Amino acid sequence: MPRPTDADVLAALATALAEAAAAPDLEAALTPLTSVAYTLLGDPEAAARPGMLKESERDYRIAGVFLISPDRRYNMLVANRNFPTEQRRLSVPIEWNHPGEVVRTEAPILLRNTDEEEKFRQFLKTSKMGSTIYFPIHAGPQKNMVGQIVAASQARTTYDETDLARLGLLAAAAALVWEAKDGPAWLAADYPAPDIWRAEENAV
Repeated sequence: MPRPTDADVLAALATALAEAAAAPDLEAALTPLTSVAYTLLGDPEAAARPGMLKESERDYRIAGVFLISPDRRYNMLVANRNFPTEQRRLSVPIEWNHPGEVVRTEAPILLRNTDEEEKFRQFLKTSKMGSTIYFPIHAGPQKNMVGQIVAASQARTTYDETDLARLGLLAAAAALVWEAKDGPAWLAADYPAPDIWRAEENAV
């Protein structure tokens, strides 16, 4: 199966933005964008290459947005694709690991193979991801960082620079959604959610 083309991704993004415009709130509007990250980013053949999956692993992918909580204590998951149900509001301390590095540097990160990265830490309850990408979302009049969009796969070498650039398009779209759906108000009303899953209290 070939990788999606730029035209494929742009067409999917246009559809996602139309769905976002009609969505009732911020999370519902971000979900079409994370769906694009989940379905169209990454090499579809990565899992089939020798050594890219370890024994008992499978071709498993996730995507989502981590928003910076109003108190700046957490990177909080919203609009996720394929995370465990109980981790709907996974909240990672804002300085922890690669999501924390994105907050600190306000720069994207590509990890082709997490086995080669000592700082990589598993937060997903079900499995360790082998390849990940993160891209900051800057929004509002001052273009402050409000969160990051992420995608990950259990198969190593799933993502490359092309995928990171495409994730950047989704981050720019997410910034428009943040502004159109009054992100600050939505986040203030949602946080802390009753089902918040604090990573520091739930070791994986």
